[in-house]
Amino acid sequence: MFTGIVTGLGTVREVSPLAGAADMRLVIATPWADTAAIPIGASIACSGCCLTAIELGADWFAVTASAETLAKTTLGAWKPGTRVNLERPLRIGDELGGHIVAGHVDGVGRVLSATPDHGSTRWLFDVPRDIARFIAPKGSVAVDGVSLTVNEVDGTSFGVNIIPHTSAVTSFGHLAPGDAVNIEIDTVARYVARLRDFA
Repeated sequence: MFTGIVTGLGTVREVSPLAGAADMRLVIATPWADTAAIPIGASIACSGCCLTAIELGADWFAVTASAETLAKTTLGAWKPGTRVNLERPLRIGDELGGHIVAGHVDGVGRVLSATPDHGSTRWLFDVPRDIARFIAPKGSVAVDGVSLTVNEVDGTSFGVNIIPHTSAVTSFGHLAPGDAVNIEIDTVARYVARLRDFA
């Protein structure tokens, strides 16, 4: 489990196709001083997608992404130089600064616009209709692994505000209209909707 509070901005260093190009091996450079001490098999959220560390170096880790992951997330379009939001898993006793994030991407959304809004930036995203119903004003959503509060919802689009600090320490500083992003809906919203379906 994660909190959606990004602890490092990494960079894709290598991309290698596996299994006849169905799967992919990714090497991601990190800013962490203790990357080599991360246990093999540890989970790391990579722009919202929970991946398993299979190899480690002084300032990098490697993961394998399956064909399913590549098809259902933005990872299939990653290439050397892609910026990646990184978060290591929550430990019992850690501060829960964002919201409970599983690292299971529900769908891929698109940036519609980014507009200055006083001291922050108002970002609008469009999401697939089947997950739009789980996003509510003042609810939580993870965009590329970043825990955010929803400002408004209009059909399949929703808006959030990003402060300068968040832009500086996450991939939001590199996003532009038209870019694809990983979306994870709030776990609570998922269960409420499921219960309502059977009411």
